[in-house]
Amino acid sequence: MFRGVYYGRPIVASGRAFGHSCAMCGRFNVIDSPGLQELLRDLGLDLLLPRSGVNLAPTESISLVRQDDQGRHAEAARWWLTPSWAKAVDQKYAMFNARSETLASSRAFRHPFKSQRGLVPMSSFIEWRPENGVKQPWLISNTEQALAVAALWDVWEGEGEPLLSCTLVTTAAAPEFEPWHKRMPVLLATGEWDRWLDNGAVFAADDPLFAPVLKYPLQLQSLSRKVSNARNKNPSVMEGLGEVIELRKP
Repeated sequence: MFRGVYYGRPIVASGRAFGHSCAMCGRFNVIDSPGLQELLRDLGLDLLLPRSGVNLAPTESISLVRQDDQGRHAEAARWWLTPSWAKAVDQKYAMFNARSETLASSRAFRHPFKSQRGLVPMSSFIEWRPENGVKQPWLISNTEQALAVAALWDVWEGEGEPLLSCTLVTTAAAPEFEPWHKRMPVLLATGEWDRWLDNGAVFAADDPLFAPVLKYPLQLQSLSRKVSNARNKNPSVMEGLGEVIELRKP
């Protein structure tokens, strides 16, 4: 079984981490918790914890769940898709997110969309929105369960050891989430895991799985702006500030 590993530093521009201004999803956390362990058990994964980390950013190594004839596996993957046909591993184009609306037509994503789908377990993700002239970070989670985000993967074999990389799929924001961002990650409900991971299943770009709806409640809480620096991996930056806001379907 192929296991790709990439230990890169997160992309940083002008002293601030790339991905917090307009990208979605551009930062997330994997923290041990009963909810995360339950997700792994339900996925049939016999491991204590996937690769864990705080304030994970594009180009870092994250845990990707994918399925083959041998079953399901959690593997280390570089979070920034490098297509198998690419000439080199670079950051010329933002490939850490893939818009669901263009999966079937994009040269980079259409083949993975057809037969190389996976999911990324998370405890929470982070989003920024303008408030009083500054970009305020918010922590988005579900205290009752961990998050399973739709992903695509590919393997690049341009030089040396094969590189497994992935991208997170996004869709239009549910109306309840729009005050925070116009996009949101495709959060897979429990009943959607098997179909998404079945690489023989057929999907269209307008599949109901990508619908801009809340599939389960989300909780939001503001964070210190220290989290905006992707090199800040201190767990204390994930301590919420102020009241908790809960989003539910009407």
